[in-house]
Amino acid sequence: MPKGEIVAGFIAPHPPHLVYGENPPQNEPRSQGGWEQLRWAYERVRASIDRLKPDVLLVHSPHWNTQLGHHFLGVPHLSGKSVDPIFPNLFRYTYDLTVDVELAELACRYARELGLVSKMMTNPRFRVDYGTITSLHLARPQWDIPVVGLSANNSPYYLTTEEGFEEMDRLGKATRRAIVESGRRAVLLCSATMSHHHFREEPELPEDMAQEHPYSMEMYQWDMRLIRMMREGRMREVHELLPEFVDIAFAEFKAGSFTWMFSTMDYPELPGELHGFGNVIGTGNAVFEWDLTKHGLATPADQWHGRGAAPAAAPRPEPALAGGASPSWGSAPAYGGGSSGLFSGEGPSIGARPLNR
Repeated sequence: MPKGEIVAGFIAPHPPHLVYGENPPQNEPRSQGGWEQLRWAYERVRASIDRLKPDVLLVHSPHWNTQLGHHFLGVPHLSGKSVDPIFPNLFRYTYDLTVDVELAELACRYARELGLVSKMMTNPRFRVDYGTITSLHLARPQWDIPVVGLSANNSPYYLTTEEGFEEMDRLGKATRRAIVESGRRAVLLCSATMSHHHFREEPELPEDMAQEHPYSMEMYQWDMRLIRMMREGRMREVHELLPEFVDIAFAEFKAGSFTWMFSTMDYPELPGELHGFGNVIGTGNAVFEWDLTKHGLATPADQWHGRGAAPAAAPRPEPALAGGASPSWGSAPAYGGGSSGLFSGEGPSIGARPLNR
């Protein structure tokens, strides 16, 4: 069985307004459109996923918030209605999804091995959060690819931001090892907005684009600063700047989705492809892609030798995927398998130094 691969990662923001603007049959409210620049950006995401042909989509959502531990969807089939608690007038979505439980169980097990409190969510009546549903719908509206959903543990909020990111780094390492050992071809979705300060009142017509603009000039400049660095491939600097960005811009990256995704990808120092940027009730939303197949870090779909099945029994430890020490997240202890080399990846030092503006 071939080893699995992470073929791409996407920043996939989840404003429910984008689903509302599209008017899919699964969503009850009807609109006159709106937010086209972001919805067109997701059309490019959909085309990329068609080309990449993944076996599974993994999504980390800040709106599946867990107070204790990191949770994984663990029911083979979930269906129901997801309602945005803030915007029920925009998002009442009937979903029906298939979960890759084998891969989720592997990732959950390896997260425990790295010292994280981790648990499988096995309630068959569980209502999937709107962040997970929105990012998955916008990326793959056919719902024909199995998914793995991960919760956002509250560690970045209870601990320091740096300590919380260290937990997300370990979660990413566990996810990476699970994907490799499962034989899956995987795409990652970071379900998060950049600057997250937002307006307090909604226009009478929610899709009135004359009312959409950045929350402030400062938030716009911070979003553009991070976007420019990502487009230039200055990812180590992005990670070093992240705690300051989170603090000033109230960025949703604080919930850990971005750090989890890059840890799972083994921290590639590569430029991302910006598919689009737009404001939704003042928040900054960037749709980004890191296609690892284009840089020789994953196998193109036309050269892939078929999907592997996750092992039924506990797998034997794999050798390191790549050399490199574990990242140092502030003052937190470093993790990464030690001499066994089970969890690879040389990560950034979060908040290590101030950057010139």
